[in-house]
Amino acid sequence: MPVYLNAGASSRDSSVVESSDTCINIGLINNMPDGALRATERQFVNLLGSAAKGIVVRLSLYFLPEVSRTEAGLSHLNHGYSSVNDLWNSSLDGLIVTGAEPRAPELTDEPYWRSLTRVLDWAENNTSSTIWSCLAAHAALLHTGGIRRRRLVDKRFGVFGCTRTSDHPLTAGGPAVVRMPHSRWNDIPENELADCGYRVLMSSPEAGVDTFVRQGKSLFVFFQGHPEYEANTLLLEYRRDIERFLRRERDTYPLLPSGYFNPASAEILTALRERTLCDPQGELFADFPVGLAETGISNTWHPMAARVYGNWLTFLCSQKARRLKDRQRWKHPHTAEIEELPDRRMGL
Repeated sequence: MPVYLNAGASSRDSSVVESSDTCINIGLINNMPDGALRATERQFVNLLGSAAKGIVVRLSLYFLPEVSRTEAGLSHLNHGYSSVNDLWNSSLDGLIVTGAEPRAPELTDEPYWRSLTRVLDWAENNTSSTIWSCLAAHAALLHTGGIRRRRLVDKRFGVFGCTRTSDHPLTAGGPAVVRMPHSRWNDIPENELADCGYRVLMSSPEAGVDTFVRQGKSLFVFFQGHPEYEANTLLLEYRRDIERFLRRERDTYPLLPSGYFNPASAEILTALRERTLCDPQGELFADFPVGLAETGISNTWHPMAARVYGNWLTFLCSQKARRLKDRQRWKHPHTAEIEELPDRRMGL
């Protein structure tokens, strides 16, 4: 069942009929690992709720069957999610596709590659706009433009100042510079995007390209960053990466997320790193100071994230209004001709 986001109105929003151009149907394909499934749902629900001023958003949740899941993850998906196979016959105004945890060196070797490329082709022909996040953005570039991601020496991890590089309705009304969270092992060179006709909207000297778009049959919006993240998401990822180091699932102790912790928290976590490296058995990690590290962390990117998503929802509304008007003209062609007569008399 769709999830209704109450955009400042009463629960009667659920009775809004499909013919309303202020009722938008959006799908969310959640490819995040089991530990982040619920958090990702919450992040997008809250962000869309903040963005949907006067717009009723109906959010349907989907999953790719080929993404590896534990029993607990599958149990969660069985309550409220639909297989992506149910997407093909659905009617959506917009779609959001999250990233996934990389498992293979090449995207084409990921077990879900075929399903994801089918989503790409479907979205181009069946949505007004689709948002591609992180790994999903890299997959879209490879499939539609042949642009390959580049492996980074270390994880691009932290909150980075991103500058608006192009005027576009999606970023209209936002500040010239905004700090945006990034968390990824791969990157896309900006010059290759420009050469292939993609329009970069925000970028950073340290983080690279943040947001870019391509207008085809559908407006594709790409994020290498994570505007949906909550204030403590990077902290929880940092702690998870330390755990993986201690379990020998990664070779190096993770770097502190750049531009994220205040100096006092950074000093405490750096000292913890030094002690843990001297005794990497996990006992010290049991006292990881989550509460202390959260001091001073704030979600400074949320206002811009809500603005971008609000502009996106407004775009979806305008496209739906156009479709409804065209449909009305097809049903009542003589009325449409009468409406156009005054313009013809004026030579317009």
